[in-house]
Amino acid sequence: MLTLEKQTAALIIIDLQNGILDPEPMPFGRDQIVRQAASLGHAFAQAGSPIVLTVTDFAPGYADAPKGLADSPWELPKTGLPLDFATLHPEIDALPAAVRITKRQMSAFFGTELDVQLRRRGCKTVVICGVATNLGVEATARAAFDLNYSVVLASDACGSIAPGLHEFATEKILPRIARIRQTSEILQAMQGEGLPETSDTP
Repeated sequence: MLTLEKQTAALIIIDLQNGILDPEPMPFGRDQIVRQAASLGHAFAQAGSPIVLTVTDFAPGYADAPKGLADSPWELPKTGLPLDFATLHPEIDALPAAVRITKRQMSAFFGTELDVQLRRRGCKTVVICGVATNLGVEATARAAFDLNYSVVLASDACGSIAPGLHEFATEKILPRIARIRQTSEILQAMQGEGLPETSDTP
């Protein structure tokens, strides 16, 4: 049974924005991912636990985009990003976010103030959801784990460009650094007594 201490838990919603929700994330689809993430957001807001919303965006000409060479890099449009690329889905944008992060790479921690914002709010556990499971979500989860946060992944509130990528991340990689749970389990934990996570039995 999952338990969460509301006073030290934060929700991080990764990149539920126009430019990344298209193409349709799999295996759950855009509508379910947004709906599940919004339900988590409402639960965290009701509990008084901080919500973090992230977007990925770049300066004109991609001056601040990663420049490292890769075999299969993210191919950004030569004409620039659409004007609404970094616009959050309305249901997500409406959440009462304590922190909004614009990131220039996969991880929401690298090069941002996220760690400072979480620590000064007393956060020790981060619940992560969003897109893409094997990119922004996984990179943020890895960074959080390295920074000594406990990580919970809302697996049915995540998605990727192919079902296999989501499944490999949630079944093979992320269980090494996080607790993989359904949205319903996290909602139940947020509605409970908020026992310390050290009493959790996976």
